[in-house]
Amino acid sequence: MARIKGVDIPNDKHIVISLTYIYGIGRNLAKVICKNAGVEPTKKAGDLSQDELVKLRDEINKHLTEGDLRREVSMNIKTKMEINSYEGSRHKKGLPVRGQRTNRNARTRKGKGKTVANKKKV
Repeated sequence: MARIKGVDIPNDKHIVISLTYIYGIGRNLAKVICKNAGVEPTKKAGDLSQDELVKLRDEINKHLTEGDLRREVSMNIKTKMEINSYEGSRHKKGLPVRGQRTNRNARTRKGKGKTVANKKKV
């Protein structure tokens, strides 16, 4: 397995798909990286030469990925919470941030449903 930015990328997949295992790299950015590095996107990750891996690593280092990106995103969230913006207050309360309804869904953010005392289900 090749290791890029501290992430093991799978050998049995195309390099475009394998690069998406790195946080911050999606399909489109992976295609751009392959094009700029001069690597065939349909080539399997296990078939890459050391020279091609070095080119890919250099190209990936030009973009914000993995730890640096995670740190920046968490700092942005903390800043919104400190300035008490609407988004920040939603983050604090553990509610959906991007305008979703909460009266019937939002279980991912709100957690397991809480039972209300003396309320029978009909």
